[in-house]
Amino acid sequence: MSRRFRVFAFSLLVTLGVLVAACSDRVGDDAADDAVEDIAAEEVNDDDASVDETDDPTPEPTEPAATPEATPDTDTDDDSDVADSTGRDEEREPFWMRSWEDTDFDNRTVDLDEIRSGGVPPDGIPPIDEPQFIEQEEADEWLEDREPVIVMDIEGDVRAYPLQILTWHEIVNDEFGDMPVAVTFCPLCNSAVAFEREVEGLGEVRLGVSGLLRNSDLIMWDDKTESFWQQITGEAIVGEMAGTQLTFLPSVIVSYGDFKENHPDGVVLSRDTGHNRAYGNNPYEGYDDIDSSPFMFNELPDDRLAAMERVLVLELNDEPIAYPFSRLEDHPVVHDEVGGEPVVVFWSEGTTSALDQTSIADSKDVGAAVAFNPVLDGEELTFVYEDGEFRDEQTGSTWSMLGQATSGDLEGERLEEYISGQHFWFAWAAFQPDTEIWSPN
Repeated sequence: MSRRFRVFAFSLLVTLGVLVAACSDRVGDDAADDAVEDIAAEEVNDDDASVDETDDPTPEPTEPAATPEATPDTDTDDDSDVADSTGRDEEREPFWMRSWEDTDFDNRTVDLDEIRSGGVPPDGIPPIDEPQFIEQEEADEWLEDREPVIVMDIEGDVRAYPLQILTWHEIVNDEFGDMPVAVTFCPLCNSAVAFEREVEGLGEVRLGVSGLLRNSDLIMWDDKTESFWQQITGEAIVGEMAGTQLTFLPSVIVSYGDFKENHPDGVVLSRDTGHNRAYGNNPYEGYDDIDSSPFMFNELPDDRLAAMERVLVLELNDEPIAYPFSRLEDHPVVHDEVGGEPVVVFWSEGTTSALDQTSIADSKDVGAAVAFNPVLDGEELTFVYEDGEFRDEQTGSTWSMLGQATSGDLEGERLEEYISGQHFWFAWAAFQPDTEIWSPN
């Protein structure tokens, strides 16, 4: 049985259980979870996959991070061919629209045909609305140093969000002081993006998982207007807020070990989420194979790179650029100019994929990359990578993956982090087709 077929078959089975599992979360029906657990366990056993034992007796997957198949956009249970009392013609509209009675579908920036159902109802993949955080010593009991985490640093308040948790929830509605934020991850696009949740004209919103996808990317929804928001772009695409842009916040994916080294006092999102999930396990074993094709993707991928190539992307002054990981591996320091601004990119090995093996801790090393402004106190620094360390040529100071000087004359200084992302190429290119691809001279 091929790897891609196992992923497809597994997801089909889990999709059927998600609808039941979503309800069981609300009413405490353990029997539904057990049924899906049996299905998942059977698939894992058939693949001879091993799952690490943890002190947290979480079950096998009861919900995928996002299901790679769509339920067909047809519905035979409608015997009426006339519009309902709201004026909507249910026979001619996609079946998924019936979950959104308060969404203004007449106000939109995209064609509704571009939106596809991922097979789960609104918040069938439950966001974390009351995140709990723990000290690193406690997180060390279940989180390996090589595992990927999303790191956010807002005015010295530093938090790590393990992808072993985000894969199952996709959105964390959090607060940094008085600032409401959303930390998001779309497994199908490998895209981690953070936003402010304060929206002009609405105030603070709660973002949820719609169960819908566009270009394979997560579509979020807000609790005030039920507008749809595209995760990669942060733009509202359907509903009252269509055309409105969320404010991006800096966030990076690095290894948990890099997070600890740079932020020994930083805290970690707890597994105490209110949901039983197989945290530490990846429900999409093999999905990020470089030779794979993306699920739920309507267009032909931009063939300048492999669809599933990891890229570090950023956009400065309306100029988007992508740095392929396959090239950064041979060039771990890149100096560039984007939109007239100086850029330095650091790449380092030591971070596992969240979408490779069943166990994230045992998955392949894909590395991590971060983009910075190399100007410090008015002087543009130039960097080299030697003997496993980043070093500036002006002072000889050494620097960490997260842009902090760890020794030398500049010890304690930090580079400004640009807002960037680590996505699969197909997803970024679908939204930014004019992206330049960096190549070494």
